[in-house]
Amino acid sequence: MTGLTNFHVHLVSDSTGETVSTISRACLVQFEGVNVVEHLWPMVRTAGQLSKVLDGIRTEPGLVIFTLVEDDLRVELQDACRALGVPCLSVLEPFTAAFAAYLGVASKMPRRPGRQHVMDAEYFRRIEAMNFVMAHDDGQAPEGLEEADVILLGVSRTSKTPTCVYLGNRGVKAANVPLVPGAPLPDVLEHTKALVVGLTEDPTRLVQIRRNRLRMMKEERDSAYTDFERIKEEVAAARRLFNDRGWPVIDVTRRSIEETAAAILQLFYQRQRDQAGTGGS
Repeated sequence: MTGLTNFHVHLVSDSTGETVSTISRACLVQFEGVNVVEHLWPMVRTAGQLSKVLDGIRTEPGLVIFTLVEDDLRVELQDACRALGVPCLSVLEPFTAAFAAYLGVASKMPRRPGRQHVMDAEYFRRIEAMNFVMAHDDGQAPEGLEEADVILLGVSRTSKTPTCVYLGNRGVKAANVPLVPGAPLPDVLEHTKALVVGLTEDPTRLVQIRRNRLRMMKEERDSAYTDFERIKEEVAAARRLFNDRGWPVIDVTRRSIEETAAAILQLFYQRQRDQAGTGGS
């Protein structure tokens, strides 16, 4: 049986659409050879806005995935999709129902769209963390590293900056320090309370990344920056440093930024649990 190879998917949200987009893409990567046209409909909070969405679905029918908390809008969307004969799936409903059954309480009323993006203490903690990341990128302001939750070390082009940005968006104050041959490390690393993590990468892959970087930036550097033997020495020296200091090491060669950050968060939260279990000593 031959399945669809070209189809439309409509992502309908009463907030930014981040949740429904993430879930949709996480599912779609499991299917090869399909061409998907995504239609994102964010901030759908009124009947008039939903009417435009329904016009779009009628014009280009396809799977509908939604996160709508308003009962009237949700019912109208589901009824319209049923009449059109297109699948309509709620992302939040089964999980909300499962939580309600487990906790023995109903979900908080009245329901408010975009509740996960409310500007509470957690929101401002993430903003503060992002500001910290920007101020301490690539070894900047080493005197402020005392306040870091996580410090990443690695040779050039081991994804230190984007990983820190991702961590900052999760509310973690992350800083990164580049390992440059002959350059001393910040003194704060001798006594920091932060989780220090070393990032490493396959030298062959690093050569490709550095060459692509120079090509994109139209930069000219000493050939040592992209010399394979020199890079092998850099990576080996970095690994020796990490081992000598007892810092955990993550090989980012076959990891996405999200996967690297998830591994770091796992180390970070485990460290917090261990410290809590020993009274923070």
